[in-house]
Amino acid sequence: MKVSIRRRALITNGALAVLLLGGAGLAYAQLGTGQAAGETTVRTVTAGRGSVTASVTASGAVESSRSRALSFGTSGTVEKIYVKAGDKVAKGDILARLDDSAAQESLAAAKATYQSAIDDGTDTAALYAAYIKARNAYREAQRTVAGTVLKAPFKGTITAVNGSVGGTSSGTSSSSGAGSGQGSGQTTSATSGSSGFIELADTTKLQLVGTFTESDAGKLKQGQEATITFDALPGVTATGEVTQIEPVAATSNNVVQYPVTITFTKVPEQVRLGQTATVEVVVGRAENVVTVPSTAVSTSGGQTTVTVLRDGRQTRTPVEVGVQGATVTEIKSGVSEGDEIVPPSTTTGSTGTGGGGMRGVGGTGGGFPGGGMPGGGGR
Repeated sequence: MKVSIRRRALITNGALAVLLLGGAGLAYAQLGTGQAAGETTVRTVTAGRGSVTASVTASGAVESSRSRALSFGTSGTVEKIYVKAGDKVAKGDILARLDDSAAQESLAAAKATYQSAIDDGTDTAALYAAYIKARNAYREAQRTVAGTVLKAPFKGTITAVNGSVGGTSSGTSSSSGAGSGQGSGQTTSATSGSSGFIELADTTKLQLVGTFTESDAGKLKQGQEATITFDALPGVTATGEVTQIEPVAATSNNVVQYPVTITFTKVPEQVRLGQTATVEVVVGRAENVVTVPSTAVSTSGGQTTVTVLRDGRQTRTPVEVGVQGATVTEIKSGVSEGDEIVPPSTTTGSTGTGGGGMRGVGGTGGGFPGGGMPGGGGR
């Protein structure tokens, strides 16, 4: 009877041992699978050969590179306006005029005085002084009469008329446009943001002033090609070139930026003044060079490297880079065409979980021989 009980105990303990061993094996297999799923997948790309283009961008509004704010050369009452906003005019066209009655009377009087001074001669100092005074007054009266007429200094489009018939014109302007109204008695303003009685712009000569970051501005040079796209005109592209880089920065919110003027070299018909546009300037180009994805290039401590896969081993390799584009970068040395490059790694699972699983298996395995079996024997 005692033998039968002992045999049943041995059989029971043996069955328990088999179950425990099977469970431990299954757990180990599952944990091992979790680790494999968490390992980093080695993904490679091949260094190729091709062209690289580097560019910088900025945004701004389309404006005319040749515009003037025109004002009368004298004060008076507006008698006639011949144009309206949107009209196209030729050089010399009359745009508006003032009532010149008083100016004509003054001119007639000045002319008579001047003629009298001529008749009196200049034999003495007093006569010469009188002659000079009369001559200058006559010329000033001529300029006043000419200033009652506003003419177009160049061919262009009227962009604004800031007065009306019957109104008063002060005949003042913030600055004179070089060569634009001289000799006509009118004044012109080339100051940005200023306004005259009539504003004129040459819509065939357009430009865009974009603000580039400090680092991007350092890559710009006069004459570089530019491509301009427009928010309101999908698919429409204009071309231009860098014509001016301001030497003084404009700082906004602690960001240093430099205004850069891009002059259009080709203007599509759909483009209008004031439209918002984005300009892209090509700052570097390399042809038939070794290239790798830009994301595979990293710089740390002043050294630029890429990870190369050789004989199954990943090696950080110092490289010399050339033109750096948005998608690919030129490699001058350190990598050859055909080399396998390892870009930033991606994982297919959680590496931390896999590592933890292995550590857990080790702990379980260490406690299993001295803990599980005595428990069964205790029964």
